[in-house]
Amino acid sequence: MRKQFIIHSIAIILVFGGIGWFWPPMLWAFIIFGPLILMGVYDMFQTRHAIKRNFPLLGRGRYILESMGPKVNQYFIESDSEGRPFHRKFRSIIYQRAKKELDTQAFGTPQDVYKTGYEWMEHSIYPLDGEKLDQSPRVMIGGRDCKQPYSASILNISAMSYGSLSKSAILALNGGAKIGGFAQNTGEGGISEYHLRPGGDLIWQIGTGYFGCRDREGNFSPENFAENACGKTVKMIDIKISQGAKPGHGGILPAEKNTPEIAEMRQIEPYKRVNSPPFHTAFTNPVELMEFIQKLRELSGGKPVGFKLCVGKKSEFIALCKAMLSTGIKPDYITVDGGEGGTGAAPMEFTDAVGMPLRDGLAFVVDTLRGFDLKREIKVIASGKIVFGFHMFRAMALGADTCNCARAMMLALGCIQALECNKNTCPTGITTQKPELVKGLNVKNKTNRVASYHGGTVKTLVEMVAAAGLDSVEKIERRHVNRRVDLNRIVRYDQIFPPVEIGCLLKPDSIPDSFKLIMEELEARE
Repeated sequence: MRKQFIIHSIAIILVFGGIGWFWPPMLWAFIIFGPLILMGVYDMFQTRHAIKRNFPLLGRGRYILESMGPKVNQYFIESDSEGRPFHRKFRSIIYQRAKKELDTQAFGTPQDVYKTGYEWMEHSIYPLDGEKLDQSPRVMIGGRDCKQPYSASILNISAMSYGSLSKSAILALNGGAKIGGFAQNTGEGGISEYHLRPGGDLIWQIGTGYFGCRDREGNFSPENFAENACGKTVKMIDIKISQGAKPGHGGILPAEKNTPEIAEMRQIEPYKRVNSPPFHTAFTNPVELMEFIQKLRELSGGKPVGFKLCVGKKSEFIALCKAMLSTGIKPDYITVDGGEGGTGAAPMEFTDAVGMPLRDGLAFVVDTLRGFDLKREIKVIASGKIVFGFHMFRAMALGADTCNCARAMMLALGCIQALECNKNTCPTGITTQKPELVKGLNVKNKTNRVASYHGGTVKTLVEMVAAAGLDSVEKIERRHVNRRVDLNRIVRYDQIFPPVEIGCLLKPDSIPDSFKLIMEELEARE
């Protein structure tokens, strides 16, 4: 192919050059063929790509087709229920609710209800009138040491930073939260003016980089924290220990997204890749974490303080519970993020193969808190691929008090799942800092869509609760959800995740078999 390229290139130059000698207008052909020949010559001498080197010019087609692959697959090949991370059916229901369009489904479910893994909710032959139930259920978050408890919606925006998202996306999300009466988690990037301008409720996340509350060396600054934490719209404080997209790995902000404005807000240098460390410097063990929680509670004027984690070593979470008992300091809430979570940029190995999935992690955290008799004082928030009402119902059946979602809110903003969040080339202006792309996102329109998606999803959950014969979300239990484990066998969630007795982990003779090995592992480490 290299020889053929050389021969054809010489032939083109001679033919068009010769004709152009007698008829000059023919030389205009080199406007097209000239750059193509130069590209082919470059391909022959570059050393990075063997295909382009062996197939000058033609080899570029391989990379063009590769870049088009995900888009062709999403729009022309995938079925409505096969796409990943979110298939077309999920994306469609979010778009429809966000736009207040018809969100019902005709002609029955397209799912294979006899396939292993199919799940459903038990309904009652004595359902209640959903219209008579509380249409906007809320949960009070705040323990006995909390002076400013927060009445939270049962669905809120999960952590996404300004930097990973554009300013227009942040404005629309917070504006939607203001209209719908729910909260937006700031993500670890700190509080920007775009979080504050619409006036929606905020959950301020404190990550390992301590953005917005750091000193010049990057360590936690009590003074800077107190200044921001006492803001009127800051309702809760969230310590990020780990996240589902990359548990055990620090945050990543690509250099091209680190604009001067973002750098100034985070107190860092612009246009440099920002790697938040995977560990905190403000605490190094369970007791120090409890003391840090108490410190933040005092500095914030008594606002609810909790932490977010993706479950890894189970014994380490049990150690946290023991520290709560020994110090008498307890978080007001714990957010359980599933390993399937993922708005943050992360190495593939961490995204695909690190961290416990949400349902397993959620059930374990709830059962552990119950076993140490801590659940009544600590609210649990579920976060990880929450999209529609059944996802919330299922999480609450496992013991969650409220739910957070991130990617669903991005889809409500107009995300098309282009999978370019980490490239600064998001075509919808959501996960980019390029002004020409951000300009395409209409804040007013997307604000209403975020609020509509939230309202429609909560409404559907309330209808499901009524269909189950329950009068409040607090009464959802594990026995209300079924799962097919093979063609002829169905099990309930209380069989898959057997609930533990309250206080059973406080005495050696009452520890359930499922916890004995974990407790022995912890004792060996101690």
